[in-house]
Amino acid sequence: MSSTPATTLRLICGDDDFAVKQVAKALFGEWCAALGGMDHEILDASAGNSGEAMKVIGRLREALQTLPFFGNGKVVWLKDCNFLGEEKTASSKAVMDALGELAVELKEHDWKGVRLIISAGKADKRRVFYKTLEKLGTIETHMAWSVDGGQWVPQAEMAARSGFQKCDKKITEEALAELLARVGPNARQLDSEVEKLCLYIGNRAQVEINDVTEACSRNKTARAFALGDALGERKLANLLKRLDEELWEAKFDRDKSEIGLLYGLIGKIRSMILVKEMVKEGWIKPTHDYSQFKNQLARVPADQLPEDKKFNPLAINPYVLYKAVAQVKNYTSTELVRAMEILLRCNQRMVSSGLDESMLLQHSLVQIVSAPTAI
Repeated sequence: MSSTPATTLRLICGDDDFAVKQVAKALFGEWCAALGGMDHEILDASAGNSGEAMKVIGRLREALQTLPFFGNGKVVWLKDCNFLGEEKTASSKAVMDALGELAVELKEHDWKGVRLIISAGKADKRRVFYKTLEKLGTIETHMAWSVDGGQWVPQAEMAARSGFQKCDKKITEEALAELLARVGPNARQLDSEVEKLCLYIGNRAQVEINDVTEACSRNKTARAFALGDALGERKLANLLKRLDEELWEAKFDRDKSEIGLLYGLIGKIRSMILVKEMVKEGWIKPTHDYSQFKNQLARVPADQLPEDKKFNPLAINPYVLYKAVAQVKNYTSTELVRAMEILLRCNQRMVSSGLDESMLLQHSLVQIVSAPTAI
């Protein structure tokens, strides 16, 4: 009986389903090319209930036991497995028992000439099956980008640049920043928009910011940024138009609400207050060059900033800060503090008064934007 090398068994999992599928697909192609032959198998492991999960496990057993007729071996890909985490199907006793039995079989299996890829969503590390795979093979975890703290931005920048490089294209810093602001932490849409831009510019070698604004769409997260930008620009007509669009979408999208929009606007005002203070301290200054602005941020003394990400400007998407630097001139520090007070009062009234939330939000924004300016 041969031991199982890490190069023979691979679990690729995580809540970033796009990355999981891309990596698993690439690995399947690589292993198939290395082994040759035509006996490789892809098993759909998306199960709607415990009965279907049991059938998938049975098909996997059969695939692992069936020796290849051609080539040096075979690759089995258990694709889109959805019963390794905390899902209802995964919690079924029958499924857990079956996975436990499968774990024992994998330990005893003669892996000569057979390789196994399992691609899945979140996998429960406490389960026997996961621990077995961890000991026998290699586990790759791909977590989805989170909008919180702006930590997704460097990852997204790297992914976008890699996508453009594959097409022999480049993108300017400002165009890349605008692209990420429109797409947000969504790897699948970013990949799609990169492909779209490469086709859009044709024979040109570099993507400019005008290409992004003309060709790329905004997702939900980016449209929320657009509402904040309208507040920063202090143009009432544009602000009310954006608000109207967001309120209309909130009627059909259960993930959106008036209170959610309010929290986004509170975050915008908070970021503008922080930027205003950074400008006063001389840490940053307005510039039309996004690369220069990022260099300024790199020189900001981190030890003089709060550890709490909510109040630390360096935890904010740098492009949001870049746009805020130009917008803070539209408000005095006193007005920004007053704007925060108005939004907090709006929050209290939304929770306790029973008044129409959209009207409260609209009234608050009119108060903020229409206030006398003394800059």
